[in-house]
Amino acid sequence: MAAFETNPCYLSVGTLGRRLRDGTLTSKFITSCFLDMIDKFDGHLHSYTQVMRESAEDEAERADREIAAGFDRGPLHGIPIAIKDLIDAKGIITTAGMTIRGDQVAAEDSTVVRRLRAAGAVILGKLTLTEAASIEHHPAIAVPLNPWNARYSSGMSSSGSGVAVAAGLCAAALGSDTGGSIRIPSSFNGVTGVKPTWGRVSRHGVFPMVEYFDTVGPMARSAAGAAAVLEAIAGADPRDPTADHAPVPRYLAAITDGISGISIGVDFARIDNDCDSAVSDALRAVAAILADCGAHIHPIALPAPDFAQFAALSLSALMDAHRATYPDRSTDYGPGLRNTLEAAQRFEGRDVAAAINFANAWKAQLRALFDKVDLILAPATPHIAPVVGVLEAAMGSDPSALSSFLAYTMPFNVSGSPSITFPAGFSSGLPIGAQIIGPHFSEGMLLRAAHAFQGMTDWHLHQPDFAVATVSAG
Repeated sequence: MAAFETNPCYLSVGTLGRRLRDGTLTSKFITSCFLDMIDKFDGHLHSYTQVMRESAEDEAERADREIAAGFDRGPLHGIPIAIKDLIDAKGIITTAGMTIRGDQVAAEDSTVVRRLRAAGAVILGKLTLTEAASIEHHPAIAVPLNPWNARYSSGMSSSGSGVAVAAGLCAAALGSDTGGSIRIPSSFNGVTGVKPTWGRVSRHGVFPMVEYFDTVGPMARSAAGAAAVLEAIAGADPRDPTADHAPVPRYLAAITDGISGISIGVDFARIDNDCDSAVSDALRAVAAILADCGAHIHPIALPAPDFAQFAALSLSALMDAHRATYPDRSTDYGPGLRNTLEAAQRFEGRDVAAAINFANAWKAQLRALFDKVDLILAPATPHIAPVVGVLEAAMGSDPSALSSFLAYTMPFNVSGSPSITFPAGFSSGLPIGAQIIGPHFSEGMLLRAAHAFQGMTDWHLHQPDFAVATVSAG
């Protein structure tokens, strides 16, 4: 615990905010600590593509002046946050993990970045991701390393976001999720991540993957930190007609309201069949603790997904996102994304129509399930993080290897459902993530459930040994 007491980079968003307001810390000092951590560790971890040092220092100094003058922008004021590098920040290159976009300087802030700035956040930089938020990193881009054990995967897509939060290189981060890209890196790196309801957060200024599945959401140490970020970025946006007009609740203020009396469904029969035993055991422990918090746990049967149908939906839209550069510049693509785009060409219009029909029926079954329970508890991933490269190699010979990892994430992109992933234990030194899913716009209840769990456990407080040992030794 020494690192928590001596290094502000391991404090929660809420604790940092309190210390900024009582004068114990300044944003300038906190920001300099994060920048020092990036300098010290990220040459090894590769979580950042660009560090926005000069502007971050300016934003921190402005936050200190405003706070000193009594102008408080809210819980993110003066808090250092980093953003996934498919999200535009004015004057900064947005690569989306693609070498083909190495000269794409953003003309303006994305809506989410504009809202973070309005909330007083300090933007530290852009975070590494897989190529165009797909399955594999481009060969020319250094892969972010899992800070718990560099031999194991840091996750798909929002890999840099998960690594940076876990390693203490930012207080919170923005990721995006199309098939599990917030939840899988959150699980593998031991952090808390929220995939909001589709349309809850604007996608203006965000490079698309599958527009009708894409969501932007927070990744933080705790549910409370994620709540603060989500509250700042959510809401209607005239620049994105798909952003929903439903009012944004005060997620953070309500996070301590508890979960007494809510019903949570769990499909343990399927979980035991699909998951590593360590994951199943962790989910049973989560269910027991949620019950101790006042929730009612009920057995359910999740509707069965069909990943062939989901692939027809997602890959067809992926083709559309790349129509300006693929196939004309296909040689500039990495082999993983190029092979995916080539495979996508096999789908015909009738395949997509059949997939839409299946998805609509599946969503109806899920809605019916939410008539019986308030929330659903599930694993974030059925397995702990695999050795780097193992999953990618397996996909070449067995496409079901990918669907196995996406079994509890992608279906809820299809349904547009919100979910939260949070640390729930360890296996062989690697984090295990639990996930809670809710009906549309139930983010507040999800955050309350995860916060209640985190009030009873300390899994979210653990830090990778490499960081603790190095900081303590320093």
